[in-house]
Amino acid sequence: MDWYRKRRLGDLAAEMAERLPNAEALVFNDRRYSFAEVAARIDDAAKRLMVAGVGHGDHVALWLNNCDDWIFIAFGAFKIGAVLVPVNTRFRARDLAYVLKQSDSRVLITHDRSGPVAYLDLVREVAALPPSGTEVRDGNFPVLRRVIVLDAAPHPGTIHWAQLAAAAEGVADHALAARSRAVDPDAPAFIMYTSGTTGFPKGVLHSHILIRNVEERAFRMAIGRADVILNYLPLFHAFGFSEGAMMSLVTGARQIVTRAFDPDESLDLIQRERATVIHGFEAHMKGLAEAQEAQPRDISSLRTGVFAAGMQSATPVARRGARALAPLKNLSGYGMTECWIGVALGGLDDDMAHRCETSGYPAPGYELRVVDPGTGAVLPAGVQGELQVRGYSIMREYYKKPEETAATFTEDGWLRTGDTAVWLADGYIRFLGRTNDMLKVGGENVDPMETECLLLEHPLIHQVAVVGLPDARLSEVPVAYVERAPGAHIDGDAVIAYCRGKVASFKVPRHVIFVDAFPMTESGKIRKAELRRDAQRRLETQQLKS
Repeated sequence: MDWYRKRRLGDLAAEMAERLPNAEALVFNDRRYSFAEVAARIDDAAKRLMVAGVGHGDHVALWLNNCDDWIFIAFGAFKIGAVLVPVNTRFRARDLAYVLKQSDSRVLITHDRSGPVAYLDLVREVAALPPSGTEVRDGNFPVLRRVIVLDAAPHPGTIHWAQLAAAAEGVADHALAARSRAVDPDAPAFIMYTSGTTGFPKGVLHSHILIRNVEERAFRMAIGRADVILNYLPLFHAFGFSEGAMMSLVTGARQIVTRAFDPDESLDLIQRERATVIHGFEAHMKGLAEAQEAQPRDISSLRTGVFAAGMQSATPVARRGARALAPLKNLSGYGMTECWIGVALGGLDDDMAHRCETSGYPAPGYELRVVDPGTGAVLPAGVQGELQVRGYSIMREYYKKPEETAATFTEDGWLRTGDTAVWLADGYIRFLGRTNDMLKVGGENVDPMETECLLLEHPLIHQVAVVGLPDARLSEVPVAYVERAPGAHIDGDAVIAYCRGKVASFKVPRHVIFVDAFPMTESGKIRKAELRRDAQRRLETQQLKS
């Protein structure tokens, strides 16, 4: 027998309902559910999927904004052995078409409309829905058969989720139990698409083993039934799904789900619901700190959370957040969709420097190494290189992308992360950024985060990103994209002058472009690939005019 008792995602709710049936499990808007009620809603969702024709191993695309039904349907799909395909709610027609086809999704579940976005109209733009009946037959999507819509009223060519309820009542409990027992914990559980900061995203295939990852992190962070997790992260993203939906069902912690991230709403909820755990990226920490400084709330219930802070540009944000959100003990860590969350993680007793300037230390079951990207030689502490990871929760593959999968792994089985990192002398690791974000200026390697960190110290600058612009003489030159602080006035010459004398001359931006907002991924990362293309377009146009 394996020393670790294998578990299945579809069983988590029932197991927790048996332990804590009446404890509050989930809050969304004005709706509150106990663990027993969550388990019952998941069973109901599983039966509805069964009567809709979802078979064992079928791929189910879930294109919903954060809500209670997202959790019920996702875990219902797991329970009957379907493979969940969470879809980014920022995707539009072209992205949706790619994911539906590439993932071999048999069923798509979505809204009619959510806020300003007409999701069903986008579906109709992509796929030919039948004028009558509900079976999809579109040659562009040979596997797709059903579109299910969560809405108050039915829509032609789709299945109405509410109307499945009556038929679901006819599915016997023993039939559902048989489907659940047949699920292999080593089988694929979901395909989660990467953020797609460059080109089309890739579908990362994972099994149920990620439960172990969440359990071990819960132990390290002492998360249990007394905790309250505020989850404003998108559920279709690894961070939100793992640290909110999975963590609650693994530990018995109460989860408060919001549709999106709003700093003031989040602080109000922390005060009202006495939240103890929050997570996020640099953008979340920055927004929460600013909102709390502007209007202080009682956030004395806060205990801990993961806010990745290894990058130099994140350090001042993490330090400010640690002060503004006290008593929060923010931990830093490292993870990615391909190897999941918390491959490296700090400790609850870490000092401020380790919490704000490192990415933690390796978690149980993982090996990390930093190598020379050119030679593959393993590098010692203090030398930057590419971070590689090996461990039990590494992805199986990029779905239907054998060449990309092979290229991502070394011959001896290490995952090439594409990230730059450095070991510190005390055994902590520090993530420094994406390797392809590095600049080559006149033969010098330039980490843009050094300049970004410097510029973020300027009181008139709110956010900054430095990217490379091709240059005939120097190969590349730095370009700074700057978002001014509210009400501030600063020009490009002043930005460049602020850098001179503080960093090497080849690190000083040659051009400054001001923006009102940055293109962001759903996880709060700046899309630097878009900025590089924008800089080339803008500055080449300027050169032609001159």
